[in-house]
Amino acid sequence: MTDPEALRARAANGDTDAADQLIELAAERGDAAELRQWAAAGSSDAADLLVELATEREDHEELRRLAAAGNLTAAEVLAELEGD
Repeated sequence: MTDPEALRARAANGDTDAADQLIELAAERGDAAELRQWAAAGSSDAADLLVELATEREDHEELRRLAAAGNLTAAEVLAELEGD
């Protein structure tokens, strides 16, 4: 198993593979807060995974937040969930 702290140190030094691994680990744990941080830092993968997580949880508030920030996928999913 990969040490998350070692991955964080590598990611902080610009290692995109380490960042990708951290994002995947966050998604596996269902850690929306960490995915939000990565998405805010510009990771489209984290944003996509956050939309998936919010969709699975039917978290309309999170989907609204993402849609308001310009995430088109979140807007489309939200429209489907709300029946618009």
